[in-house]
Amino acid sequence: MDLILWRHAEAKDERDDQPDVDRPLTPKGERQARRMAAWLNQHLPESTRVFVSPTLRTRQTVQYLDRKHRIAEALGPQGSVSALLQVARWPDAKEPILIVGHQDTLGLTAAYLMAGMTQPWSIRKGAVWWFRQRERRGQAEVILHLVAAPEYL
Repeated sequence: MDLILWRHAEAKDERDDQPDVDRPLTPKGERQARRMAAWLNQHLPESTRVFVSPTLRTRQTVQYLDRKHRIAEALGPQGSVSALLQVARWPDAKEPILIVGHQDTLGLTAAYLMAGMTQPWSIRKGAVWWFRQRERRGQAEVILHLVAAPEYL
């Protein structure tokens, strides 16, 4: 199974008069989202299912991806590793899963997948971490297939 974690692109700073869930992307964030989406459009398998946090910044990040997506409340900023893995049906999903979400949950999930415990790993804004689980010699193993930031594509 492939699990792709995509952190939302750069968003405007929080303001007292605007709820966190309504923060839009900055112009730089829009460029990051377009660049990463263009790359993902070329590299994601056709069967990839896409799940997105309900926040404005994640929905704006995924808008450039040429795929249908579903909003999953469990992927919001207060989400958990277990909720994310449940949405993704890790490790049992038959198709690749792309999750568009937030730091800290994405960083904690990356740490859990690679190290077996949650640790405060940081994922850059707009970046993708692509994991693959496979069976080798009767043992399940997780491979970090790719890490890419939009400015390097």
